Amino acid sequence: MIAQNPAERMAYKAMVYTWPFYAVGALYVVGPVLAWVLGGLAGLALYLGPAMREDLQATGKVPPLIWCWFLGMFVMLVVLWIGHLDWGLGLKKTIKSSIGWAKGWALLALFPLVGAVLPIRRAVLIRGQCVIGAWTLALAPLLLVAPYIGLPEKIFTSPLKAVGGPGPEYFSVYFFTFDPASWTPRWQFYAPWSPFAALLGVIMVLFALEEKDRRWMLAGVGAGVLMILASKSRMGLVGLVACTIGPRMMPLILKGWAWHVTAALTASLAVFGTALLTLGQDAVATFKGARADSTRVRETLQRIAHERWQNEALWFGHGTIHPGSHAVEYMPIGSHHTWYGLLFVKGLVGFAALLVPMVWHTCFAMLDAARHSRGRLPMGILMTMVLLSFGENIEIEAYMLWPGLILLGVHLREVAQDAANQS
Repeated sequence: MIAQNPAERMAYKAMVYTWPFYAVGALYVVGPVLAWVLGGLAGLALYLGPAMREDLQATGKVPPLIWCWFLGMFVMLVVLWIGHLDWGLGLKKTIKSSIGWAKGWALLALFPLVGAVLPIRRAVLIRGQCVIGAWTLALAPLLLVAPYIGLPEKIFTSPLKAVGGPGPEYFSVYFFTFDPASWTPRWQFYAPWSPFAALLGVIMVLFALEEKDRRWMLAGVGAGVLMILASKSRMGLVGLVACTIGPRMMPLILKGWAWHVTAALTASLAVFGTALLTLGQDAVATFKGARADSTRVRETLQRIAHERWQNEALWFGHGTIHPGSHAVEYMPIGSHHTWYGLLFVKGLVGFAALLVPMVWHTCFAMLDAARHSRGRLPMGILMTMVLLSFGENIEIEAYMLWPGLILLGVHLREVAQDAANQS
């Protein structure tokens, strides 16, 4: 895969060197730096127009969805300032949180802009993910055998943690970790923790399924499935099924026979509905019981965040996460759930600032997936992001989601170019 311009080269090399960057604890630095460098190039290309070097010229206008993302993320920054002012958190804390915004929420707008404006090909991003998969498969034997031959969990924490971040785990390098509930090993690969690794595995599978070279495709799919299984994440298993099958079923909504089958199945619920409901409830109970301690902590965090949001900071939130008590194993209030976290930290306004662009973009991808195969990958990525948002704080993980975010912009560009060619 030969890059055709500097933007493609930077994106591809950043993906290919994911594991070496992880080995020195640099991934949390690479993501934001790449976002602002490529975002600056995109802005320059838009400003200079034809005066820009030919292989970096803007491929078209900024799509309305990108403007919506930028507006939403700017609202996040304003709400952050208001929340800090309301709660008297001080200038130093406000500056630190604003820098955190630039390394988190801002990436959700910058990377789609990069894909929509700069001439980065979809195939480059797909191949890059498969190369990460090949790296993962090559290192997997050492990682999987590590807990059984006496190797330590954590190798080291990079001195790059001095740049600041959500926690030392973002700069630490691990062979594996032990699940505190069962004391069995779990693997997190190049992610800061195992459940996030599982969702990165889902995204890798989604990309790999679009790869035309069968060998690279098998490498990506194999590595993605391994990441999901070795992480022992329930959310990853759900994503593997839902996010791969769902987009491929979207064309059925345009088929008349599919609606007839749906009507027949709906009518049959009168007979089998009670049994199916019972089966579903049992499945949910089993799903939650698989890691009961984790489920309890997450539910308690969500309840506390919701109650304190309603009673203390309805519109603009508390400005920052708060330390948790022993009841939630000292996990911060406002963590482990994007939507409850938004309500607690940024209130109803911050909640809406993410909800509007997320819903609009998801609906857009779903409609295109129903009409065209190019919509399958962006729809799968957005489904994964939505799933991730119900178990993690998506903004502090945007630095690892960037290939998918760029692909969302590439998809918007493809749709706009197709519409222009047809008009």
